[in-house]
Amino acid sequence: MIPTRQGLARRHILAGALLLFPAAARAGDWPERTVRMIVPFVAGAGADIVGRTYAEELAKALGQPVVVDNKGGAGGLMATAEGARAPADGYTLLLTSQGTTVFNIGLYKAPGYDPLKDLVPVTASGTLANVLVVSPANPAATVADLVAQARAKPDELTYGSSGVGSSLHMSGVILEQRTGVRLQHVPYRGAPTAVLAVVNGEVTTGFFNAPTVLGQIKAGKLKALAVTAADRTAMLPDVPTMIEAGVADFVVATWLGFALPANTPNAIVSRLNAEINRISQNPQVKEKLLVQGFEMMPPGSPEAARKLIEDDQALWLPIIKQSGAKAE
Repeated sequence: MIPTRQGLARRHILAGALLLFPAAARAGDWPERTVRMIVPFVAGAGADIVGRTYAEELAKALGQPVVVDNKGGAGGLMATAEGARAPADGYTLLLTSQGTTVFNIGLYKAPGYDPLKDLVPVTASGTLANVLVVSPANPAATVADLVAQARAKPDELTYGSSGVGSSLHMSGVILEQRTGVRLQHVPYRGAPTAVLAVVNGEVTTGFFNAPTVLGQIKAGKLKALAVTAADRTAMLPDVPTMIEAGVADFVVATWLGFALPANTPNAIVSRLNAEINRISQNPQVKEKLLVQGFEMMPPGSPEAARKLIEDDQALWLPIIKQSGAKAE
């Protein structure tokens, strides 16, 4: 018997439903095993502290282990590319940042991923201010003093960072643009190594996430000159902002968030969005991370996180192009 057009249409609809059913079932049962959280920074960095805090809380909420996988280097480029290539099944969660979704796109000719095509943002969680520090042996007591040192020796004053494309690197680029000085960027594999380089006098200065340097500042091993946020941080109330220190239009407060590989089922994206937003509003978590210099953002949707990336790219990509900064 030759099937009718109506019969063929019904078969096609049934076949499509059968193809969709396993994915829907998997999304509904998720998670059934360990979730890996890729943190594109070395252990001990400010972003790592944030990632581990969320991983611990997510494990409680999901009823499955959430294991942090640190993959530092290249401003988070390789780790983010790995996260973008992971199966879209909800078992690989990626910690994202302004650096990995915005700065890298302007710095690398071929970053290996497009954050707006290869990833689906889950939410943006909060911001980390950077702190401009020098060794106590450096006579500079203010940002103006440090700028004067740089002007006296163009291209000789060095600043360390966790890698090309990081917010630490971009903070130095902005300092050059806003003051007209010429600095020498020295990238390290991770922020802790770069911080140690400033402590030991291997490099003159550096911008670092507050959690990474608070201990050394309190111990007198580093001297804080300014913070890059719009307002002073409660952790260093006596340290001025860059604007207060005389550098106009200087605000760099890198945000951190989470993303999944593109095409991850919407049910999983929504579940993680709800859980991460709930964790962000947990008073104990907020206080724990505030002590580390991480300030929560209001709960937001995946669409809001995507718009944040789009807006930041519109702001920062021209700045990066003007600076001439490149990474290979």
